[in-house]
Amino acid sequence: MLVAFIWWRHSGHQKGFGGQVVPAVSVARAASGPMKVILDELGTVTPLATVTILPQISGYITRIGYAEGQMVSKGQFMVQIDPRPYRIQLEQYQATLAKDNASLAQARSDLARYQKLAAQDSISAQQVSDQTFLAAQDAAAVQSDQANIDSAKLNIAYCHITSPVAGRVGLRLVDIGNYVTAGSTTGLAVVTSVSPTTVIFSVAQQDLAPVLEQLGQGATLTATAYASDDVTKLEAGTLHAVDNQVNTATGMVKLRADFANTDNKLFPNQFVNVHLLIKTIKNATLVPSPAVQEGAPGNYVYLVQPGNKVKVRVVMTGPSDGVNTVITEGLKPGDEVVVDGVDRLTDGSKISVAGIEAVTTNGTPETVTPVASANQAGASSKTGKKHRQAQ
Repeated sequence: MLVAFIWWRHSGHQKGFGGQVVPAVSVARAASGPMKVILDELGTVTPLATVTILPQISGYITRIGYAEGQMVSKGQFMVQIDPRPYRIQLEQYQATLAKDNASLAQARSDLARYQKLAAQDSISAQQVSDQTFLAAQDAAAVQSDQANIDSAKLNIAYCHITSPVAGRVGLRLVDIGNYVTAGSTTGLAVVTSVSPTTVIFSVAQQDLAPVLEQLGQGATLTATAYASDDVTKLEAGTLHAVDNQVNTATGMVKLRADFANTDNKLFPNQFVNVHLLIKTIKNATLVPSPAVQEGAPGNYVYLVQPGNKVKVRVVMTGPSDGVNTVITEGLKPGDEVVVDGVDRLTDGSKISVAGIEAVTTNGTPETVTPVASANQAGASSKTGKKHRQAQ
């Protein structure tokens, strides 16, 4: 007898009048609280700049000023190419310029003398004209020499290669003594900007309307990057831009979010989960998501009625965060709904409340503490009385 009673007590259900089985269920009280509308998408960390440093001239590498994986600043020295051939070429151009300058001075001096003689009718006009053209040719030669000198100076400047952007250097591509050419496609080094950085992700076209609505109102949307486990938070940023067209193959639209990335947790080309906060619905009626069922009448819940009975209540649902669901119509805060054990219920079923769960909002317990209703308290009192009688 004692074993049979213990099994009956802990079997998870009771028998009502007439031998009918009364299922034990867990209920929760609908609460009023905020609901964050968040889009959870997969994104890729995309640097603002990825630069492959290519040689502008040919020559032997004489010095390398960076280490693999080093953080460099804009304008920092990277590679030195032997500048001696270009310095010699510069000296040749400078000598040619000096020679042509002397020729130009002589041509202009002769032209001035011929013009005086022509004014005295001592020489022909043809000689004056020829000398004018000769002086112009020498002036053009001087300009050409100066251009050659500027080009040689630029080549010397190209021998001293600096980083065009701030960022992280990749693995070394060349060594001291290597001969590089201006047509090389391999490059001398690759510098990728790290801080700040961006994340590009895609949203479905049907989810784009609320995003554009918020942006049109001037709102700043928060985008939070999480690791591949979708639990570890990496960085919080803001939405920067929306692409101008939908990908017809996927029905997705690309978005870009900016991140400061001061601690370098976001690594270039890393896959991350992006949670884009669209808006926060305030004073929403929330129930645990398992309470909402789908069937012939649509979305419905089992509403606890007086006398420990349940009633099917059709509801209109709103956003859900996986834990709670917003009920826009059909319930009000304080209503009790069945959360666990709904598979054994029908409209009008009698229940035994085994426990009441607290409704949480965005991971934080709701300030309204769920307590047992008067019906539940009465049922508990009757159960205790029956238990004492059985003892």
